[in-house]
Amino acid sequence: MGETIAPTQLDAAAANALRDRWNVVRQRVEAAAKQSDRKPSEVLLVVVTKSGSIDQIRELVNLGQIDLAENRVQQLVQRSATTGEWLQRRKEMDPKAVVPLVRWHMIGSLQRNKVRKCMEVARLIHGVDSLRLAEEMQAAAVRRETPMEVLIEVNVSGEATKQGIASPAVKHLLDQMDTMANLKVRGLMCMAPLAGGADAARQTFSRCREVFDDCRRVGSGGDRFDILSMGMSSDFEIAIECGANLVRVGSAVIGPPQVEEPAEDA
Repeated sequence: MGETIAPTQLDAAAANALRDRWNVVRQRVEAAAKQSDRKPSEVLLVVVTKSGSIDQIRELVNLGQIDLAENRVQQLVQRSATTGEWLQRRKEMDPKAVVPLVRWHMIGSLQRNKVRKCMEVARLIHGVDSLRLAEEMQAAAVRRETPMEVLIEVNVSGEATKQGIASPAVKHLLDQMDTMANLKVRGLMCMAPLAGGADAARQTFSRCREVFDDCRRVGSGGDRFDILSMGMSSDFEIAIECGANLVRVGSAVIGPPQVEEPAEDA
């Protein structure tokens, strides 16, 4: 669906509210990291922009938020292009301007027929959940100058509604993907169950951390197997407590939805 709810430009009040929410989330990330005896710089905040407007994205980039995420390939491609054109115009207007390099993350389920388009713009793909998908990505990445960086999605909770592979199968898939020259597995990602509250989230995140540590202990994935992507708006502090070094936060920063939820990719 098109972006039909928000106005075309943020007014001062909306911009201030967005900045305030962003700062609050950053402060909460920092506090959670310190509580876990870690440096705040060790936890990367990725803002999920799927329900935000283009103007909110521009404001976030102006604030210094360069890691952004989408969960639909079509919207990822469109927003990457629109943001890139905007930054290019800024550079043309002021050649001395320091233009940030936005890093786009793909966090949703990835269909095999969308792999090539996704890989053209994504810096990190979070949701590899099968060998078939990995093989499709390996073939699509053959002409890349550098390997495509990905995370393996783990379905720790076993919920039928969630994507991902079972915990016991992670190392086997990782070892198979280690042989794929065009892919680089950077770590794991998971989502907390829909039910069960904080206790269920903590149990899920702790189990994913155990799987992550087990893989690192035996050297699977190599030296750059170092990303543990866990936690969203409702549970990112618990995720950091359990070892997450990348959190995916949407509504806590964006606020009420500004655009209609993207439709499923065809």
